[in-house]
Amino acid sequence: MPKKYYLLLKPSKILNSIVTRLLLVALCIVIFGAVIREYALTKFLHEELSTVVKKQQLALATYVAHDIDRKITQRQMLIQRLAVSLPIDLIAQPGKLSVWLKEHYEYQVLFSVGLFIVSPDGQLLAGYPAQKGQATVHYSDRDYIEAGRAGRSLIGRPELAGGLKEPMLPIAAPIFNDTGKVQAILVGFTALAAPGFMELLLNKSMDNPAGWVKVVFPKDKMLVTFSALGITLKSTPAPGINTLYDSAVAGFRGAGLTTNSGGVEVVSAMASVPSTGWFVVASLPNKEAFALVSRVQIFLIKGAVVAIFLFAILSSAGLYIVFRHLFHAVAQADRMTRDEIPLAPIPVVYNDEIGHLITAFNRLLLKLNENQTELKRIALHDPLTGLPNRAYLSARLRQVLTLAQRQHTVVALLFMDLDGFKYINDTLGHEAGDEVLRQVTKRFSSIIRESDTLARIGGDEFIVVATDLGDNAEDTAHTIAAKCIDALSSPFFIAGEVCVVGVSIGVALGDGDSSSDELLLAADQVMYQVKKAGRGRYMACRV
Repeated sequence: MPKKYYLLLKPSKILNSIVTRLLLVALCIVIFGAVIREYALTKFLHEELSTVVKKQQLALATYVAHDIDRKITQRQMLIQRLAVSLPIDLIAQPGKLSVWLKEHYEYQVLFSVGLFIVSPDGQLLAGYPAQKGQATVHYSDRDYIEAGRAGRSLIGRPELAGGLKEPMLPIAAPIFNDTGKVQAILVGFTALAAPGFMELLLNKSMDNPAGWVKVVFPKDKMLVTFSALGITLKSTPAPGINTLYDSAVAGFRGAGLTTNSGGVEVVSAMASVPSTGWFVVASLPNKEAFALVSRVQIFLIKGAVVAIFLFAILSSAGLYIVFRHLFHAVAQADRMTRDEIPLAPIPVVYNDEIGHLITAFNRLLLKLNENQTELKRIALHDPLTGLPNRAYLSARLRQVLTLAQRQHTVVALLFMDLDGFKYINDTLGHEAGDEVLRQVTKRFSSIIRESDTLARIGGDEFIVVATDLGDNAEDTAHTIAAKCIDALSSPFFIAGEVCVVGVSIGVALGDGDSSSDELLLAADQVMYQVKKAGRGRYMACRV
């Protein structure tokens, strides 16, 4: 893997990357959006399903209530007709009374358990079909017997009569004599789950095993539950346990959400059975009613996880493509700072914000190069004359001496010190002295060769390093020295004054075996000998 990409894969780089932060922000937005959508959609579905389920349960309760009312009315009318048609003289003839009951039982299907005739004091007179232990039962405490003695028909309280385990519904009608006195009570018993009666409730419960239907007898504080487990007869819940049931007892009819006596949250609907004062309750657990919401939630969560995963992959790829030229620019800039590659402008791929940033970086790099060039020039050149300084001269000397050693040639070093410069500096001032140095530099620069190096190493001291001297190296060095002396033979006009400046030159000739320090020291010593000998001339020596 190229090194420029290695830096981008470091964990610290990844964690601090703008791409990572953008991706995290985008992921947070996506996750937040998914949560909001899941919440809004599930709430919407819950509300819509709640309305639909309430309507369904209310429709079921209403249908069942109307069906029960119709069947109860049929049986009440039948028992009243039978009571009217019963011959009074048969009351005292139990045998014939039983035959009469048998004949009429066989030609009707509404009272599935049987028909019975009971005296006003609760004694069984006759019944068909006969039930085990029936003769020993006393009926005086039954509500329908009490109503019969009072001359009223009544739909009695459901009970488990005889040896039957399933609840039955008694319907009674009084039998009057010619004077209007109650002679007996005719009672018809129907099993609640008998065909043609409330088996519809049981069938509906079987079709929906999770739900149930109840018939509530508020006056008797009893209820019958029809569910997939069968028929159950029990007492109604105490007040305060089921608020919706309490409302139904108070007269509310409709649908709502509640918690039943078993602690289960349910959707329940209530509808009245007009002829009896009963009401039907159709219930469905919330878990079943809103199962679709749970499945949708799971689907949305799975979809959100997949969407976030795909978004992370696609977004990472997309952001990498978008920021790819930025990655290249960062890698290239990093290599520049490590001196692995030279400073150079970074290519601009797109004219976008990143392109503008790279362009600005290139401008900054250009200014940096210019400043570095200027600093380098200042570090290696004399600020007054622009000539190379001592540092530049040292490097140049090492270079030319190395080359001379390789090529077996001679290098000449001319150490030049100005004569009369101190007088000008003291009398005319430093500005005049600086101007003299600048003009001296111009004259020296005009006579030295392109291969030679002219430097100022301090004060009024100048150095010329001469190479490519040819076979007569010493003569060539003398010629250069003579030209330098002649260059200063003409006076200088400084601040309206005529100034005369000369130069004393010490020439040292050396080959590659000489060091730069040895060459400088020898030329300096020869120059001082010239100063002592009279100035304005040159002397040479070999190192």
